[in-house]
Amino acid sequence: MKLQLTRIAPTPSGYLHLGNVFSFLMTKAFAEKYQAEILLRIDDLDRERYRTEYVQDIFDTLDFLEIQINRGPKNLGEFESEWSQIHRMDLYETALEKIRNSGKVFACDCSRKKIQQMSPQGYYLGQCLDRRIPLDRKETSWRVDTLDSDFIEINEYPDRKINGLIPEESAFYMIRKKDGVPSYHLSSLVDDLHFEVDGIVRGIDLLPSTFAQMDLARLLGDTSFSKTLFLHHELLKGPDQKKLSKSADSTSIHYLRNEGKSLKDIFGLLGLWAGKKDPISTFEEFKASFLTL
Repeated sequence: MKLQLTRIAPTPSGYLHLGNVFSFLMTKAFAEKYQAEILLRIDDLDRERYRTEYVQDIFDTLDFLEIQINRGPKNLGEFESEWSQIHRMDLYETALEKIRNSGKVFACDCSRKKIQQMSPQGYYLGQCLDRRIPLDRKETSWRVDTLDSDFIEINEYPDRKINGLIPEESAFYMIRKKDGVPSYHLSSLVDDLHFEVDGIVRGIDLLPSTFAQMDLARLLGDTSFSKTLFLHHELLKGPDQKKLSKSADSTSIHYLRNEGKSLKDIFGLLGLWAGKKDPISTFEEFKASFLTL
């Protein structure tokens, strides 16, 4: 089997950490296995947290990891002038209008606090579904009515299927935020369709997002996304067994490089934190250890 294109899609909202690095290297291994090219797609629609130093960190980290990018920006200037998601807003707006016309969209004015009060897990339960709030009302998000969503099948690496309905975590998923900016689900899907990505590597925590985006693709009338091959990998956790975050400076590559850590050291940390018995010091050892059949 040969794939055409996979992608690395970080957000410039903080310095990249070892969890990001793990996913980047998994993508590189995945691309090599399927002879696919790698697209660098930086998700920068969250302009409040956008910082140029975080974009530069992405390029620095990819260079440090020796990951070759086949398509996408080569530097900060090229990214901002040609590749920022801002330049694809017309694609997102066209998709939003098409989904709006499907009759599956409803407006929601719930705050995060209200959603948390209604569900301890933070799941949105469709509180505004029957309120018939006008879609053009200010300070409202757009969500999709998923009550009657069809059964979804996901092609999972290497050759199995994940089947089911949209899980609670992504039920009534958002496609437009209260400020009018397209949501992650919508912009990520539209970008993958636009660039014709056919292989996606992401953490297992994003499996609910995959279900949502599969449903969204069908609403857009797309048939290609259902053929995408996914690899949902386990998350790398720190010594405290907690999920890594960009706020944890001691696990950022920026911090570790300033501390004098080499690429070999990084591979060693990844293997150690993943609980591998045999030490890992090279990409080939990483690939053999983590990209298993």
